Amino acid sequence: MTLEVRTARLTILVDPRKKALFERLCAEDDATPSQVMRRLIRRYIEERTGRPWVPSEQANRRKSRSDVRRGSSKGSAKSASRGRV
Repeated sequence: MTLEVRTARLTILVDPRKKALFERLCAEDDATPSQVMRRLIRRYIEERTGRPWVPSEQANRRKSRSDVRRGSSKGSAKSASRGRV
């Protein structure tokens, strides 16, 4: 699985009691609050778009593969330079 670039920050304000409970529940699941929030955001995006979330590198690979199937020289060169056909 490809790791996503995680450079964007999302700051939210929540009730302190809700935050404390959320952190405790995350710890019980051996997950960080950030991991749980990323999972929730990914699931929301997938539900709203009707498509699975694909990290950008995988999306680029899928596009290259479809270009190769369509006979695009650009996609073929990209795949060949990576040692893939």
